[in-house]
Amino acid sequence: MIALPITINNLSIGVLPQELSLFSSIMDSDRVLVLVRLNGGNDGLNTLVPLDQYDRLYRLRQNVIIPEDSLLKISDTNGFHPNMLRFHGMYEKGKVGIVQSVGYPNQNRSHFRSTDIWTSGSSSEEKVTSGWMGRYLQNRHPEFPENYPNGSYPDPLAITIGNNVSHTCQGSFSNFSMAVVNPFNLSPLSVGQEGELPDNYYGRNISYLNTAIAQTNAYSAVIEQAANRGNNLARYADNNWLAYQLQVVARLISGGINTKIFIVSQGGYDTHSGQVVNDRPLLGAHSNLLLNLSSAIASFQQDLELLGLDDRVIGMTFSEFGRRIRSNGSIGTDHGDAAPMFLFGKCVNPAILGHNPVIPANVNNRAGVPMQYDFRSIYGSVLEDWFGVEKQEIKDLLYEDYQHQNLITCGQFVEPAGLTDAFNYPNPFNESTIFAFESQNENVQISLLDSMGREVAQVLNKTLREGMHRIPYTPKDLPPGTYYFNLRKESGNVTKAVIKL
Repeated sequence: MIALPITINNLSIGVLPQELSLFSSIMDSDRVLVLVRLNGGNDGLNTLVPLDQYDRLYRLRQNVIIPEDSLLKISDTNGFHPNMLRFHGMYEKGKVGIVQSVGYPNQNRSHFRSTDIWTSGSSSEEKVTSGWMGRYLQNRHPEFPENYPNGSYPDPLAITIGNNVSHTCQGSFSNFSMAVVNPFNLSPLSVGQEGELPDNYYGRNISYLNTAIAQTNAYSAVIEQAANRGNNLARYADNNWLAYQLQVVARLISGGINTKIFIVSQGGYDTHSGQVVNDRPLLGAHSNLLLNLSSAIASFQQDLELLGLDDRVIGMTFSEFGRRIRSNGSIGTDHGDAAPMFLFGKCVNPAILGHNPVIPANVNNRAGVPMQYDFRSIYGSVLEDWFGVEKQEIKDLLYEDYQHQNLITCGQFVEPAGLTDAFNYPNPFNESTIFAFESQNENVQISLLDSMGREVAQVLNKTLREGMHRIPYTPKDLPPGTYYFNLRKESGNVTKAVIKL
């Protein structure tokens, strides 16, 4: 069953018939997670440009690529889009972490379906009606929404800044998120039919709706009080919807609200055409988006620091997919596969996790960036290190093959584990090849992906002892072409090109 979103008086709630039973509740930590959705599919190759692949990229996307001398270098092999100047400054101060080529096996390039996968935390082969954060909250508040708010939990468990509740926070029976546009305009709602209700389906639903409205009124008062008590000390750009959303989040947190999850969003990333202005690649839709993104996040982070809240809050971006490697004839890019994710805050690991996407010399028009990290392992690592969730619970919430990644250090720099010596030989190969890599007594997964990021074979999924391993692989009926082997394990992930002759 799916919750019915109801928008009343600037607040949106998700409710279901009350016939389903719920359970008891567990305490949360005082840390805050802000999820920033980049709606439409962000072009990661023009956001974080792989300088070591620049020459090949230039040949494949000449009409949209950013000039190399304009990029904001963060290493010898990576540079930010020039409109991300303030975000670049955050990176230099150790307030930004980057995860390369995040996606999922068998990428679905539909906006609706891929968004559903990212918000539910599911595989592309299953349909899950709950959200990944909704399941996390439901484990801790199984009786919700009955008797919420209460003395222990007087504040909303999650807040979406916008008109609609976020599917990310959808539980099995109700949505844990309140949607708020203006926290200063939340006057009480009128309860519906009063008196004795009939003991039937209609009566039970009216009773449940009345309960939801009463809950909304109680939460409205809490939100408005926090907004009035709170403050903003940083300057936010005008005419920037994302900046406004993050400004509200900072104000509510500074006003003492104990909400743990905030969801904000920025639309417009579906850049099939007009991604840049013809012959002026530093201008255009994507440049404007990244300017607003960089400005909004940097102002938010500055605000948290001035308010003394930066040790309690981290943020994470996500988008339903990246864009294809080749640009199209409309000065744009089409739906692709993996893309970088960004984490920001005082407590994130200020490093680049993973290696740059491998850009083959020749790719077809449909090829995207192959996955290096499964997005569910990024979600799970945040749950484990930021909210203290046990690994087995994360596997139950997300997927059995979850692998922890070092994303959060609370200000201490920790060099991410790399696996730069993983390789296969011979490469190119005719009949068979051998995958060679090191293991540290851990589960190791190897998948073979095609140029569109689809899994064509699972080579290995096994716990291996510490040391060097060589796994022979003889594919059956594998057509000649360029593929990628994706190796995933807790001590480091790698995606490298494999050529079948």
